[in-house]
Amino acid sequence: MKHYYTSESVTVGHPDKTCDTIADSILDYALSVDPNSKMAVEATIKDELILIYGECNTTADIPFEKIAKDTMKEIGFKDEYTVMVKVGKQSSEINQAVVKETEVGAGDQGIMYGFACDETDSYMPLTIDLAHRLAKQLQYVFRNDPNTILMPDGKTQVTIEYEDGVVKRIDTVVVSTQHVASASLKDVQGYVMKNVIEPICKNELVDENTKYIINPSGSFIVGGSFGDSGTTGRKIVVDTYGGHGRIGGGCFSSKDPSKVDRSAAYYSRYVAKNIVAHGLAKKCEIQVSYAIGIARPLSIFIDTYGTNTVSEAEIRKYVDDNFDFSVANIINELDLRRPIYKQTASYGHFGRRDLDLPWERIKD
Repeated sequence: MKHYYTSESVTVGHPDKTCDTIADSILDYALSVDPNSKMAVEATIKDELILIYGECNTTADIPFEKIAKDTMKEIGFKDEYTVMVKVGKQSSEINQAVVKETEVGAGDQGIMYGFACDETDSYMPLTIDLAHRLAKQLQYVFRNDPNTILMPDGKTQVTIEYEDGVVKRIDTVVVSTQHVASASLKDVQGYVMKNVIEPICKNELVDENTKYIINPSGSFIVGGSFGDSGTTGRKIVVDTYGGHGRIGGGCFSSKDPSKVDRSAAYYSRYVAKNIVAHGLAKKCEIQVSYAIGIARPLSIFIDTYGTNTVSEAEIRKYVDDNFDFSVANIINELDLRRPIYKQTASYGHFGRRDLDLPWERIKD
């Protein structure tokens, strides 16, 4: 049976991703000074106004305004921004529940998911893998071509044709990118096709019927926060599996590793990837749940969609023998109290070939 599936990605210049990057830059700064920082500081942007708000407990003296403005310049925006800061301390009730003498309690209640499949060498679904690579290529060309006509804001989308659950071909590629005012639509379409799409999508999955749609809305000169507002945590499908695997109730960016929305989602991906990488299944999804202040998960559910090559009991034994979902172990095993998060804010938290992320490693 034939079906089509689509995933999207966005560049770091998209206003939501800009806010994720600001939030994780703040988190990294705090962790670089105080590894035990408890952080949940987010950002919202519209036009030239950046609002930074949330809660934190840290010994770091964080230069919020400087981090936000430096991030905007690094992304490629040259406008002048006004930064407003409203950051308080983490609730003492939450802090007492999380920080204990003998163990680390979960920073919140909730459900988290991890997913992996054997469609790509990154153990990610091909649709989101390609969408991220195209978005990253957009940003690469913008940064590195001295004659570029691109600007920082952009989105990508990839539709794959499947037959009986197996990848058959690339059906449609969509790229929308901000560009300089002097470039015509024809200029942009030719430039993107040559410099962005062809380097990424030139393979046996492309055929004469593959469709390429570039800037379907026409002109895209006004972008970033002047074209749309942005807020931390609004691209959770982009951040995870492009819709293939389910997602939990919370975002990742801005949160320190005591927040299981982030750390347990990372660990669930780690376990799911190892199950697939060791040939125990072709596809795997893991759901885990926590209650605030409690160190161990309330439940762990493993679903291989019927693709398992060994019994479900053997897979559960493999997980029980090799992995520990307690909050303290997740933080320690993956060494998460480090400033490693800004690099994950764009182009996905999973399947990153360009980064050495601990939750992407395969156990011996």
